[in-house]
Amino acid sequence: MNKEVIRTIKFTLFSISAGIIEILLFTLLNEVFKFSYWACYLPALIASIVWNFTLNREFTFKSVANIPKAMTLVFLFYAVFTPTSTIIGNYLAEDLLWNEYLVTGINMLSNLILEYLWDRFFVFRKTIDTKTRKA
Repeated sequence: MNKEVIRTIKFTLFSISAGIIEILLFTLLNEVFKFSYWACYLPALIASIVWNFTLNREFTFKSVANIPKAMTLVFLFYAVFTPTSTIIGNYLAEDLLWNEYLVTGINMLSNLILEYLWDRFFVFRKTIDTKTRKA
């Protein structure tokens, strides 16, 4: 199987695990604490970002990239994605009364696609497969 297909499958599986973390935390904050949409979404998104970055850097992109530099590039992605998805999500869930889980699912799918492209072509593009495993 092509390396890029395998990389995409790994990214998707790790993103699903990050999505599980995100939806569990979102559900806790939404159902137990009854926070507004954005107050549930932001902490859940941040938790999933940290999880996803750590696993994908290590296992998907196998990168020895400078971690502060790579995290800065990821931060730049989320500096745009987070306010955009939060404002749009809040509008859909609070003003248009869309189901908050549907809105979160749409945000998560958008995040999966856009972050893969960002990581692949900007964050790790020159350092993919530079990490070697020690025996």
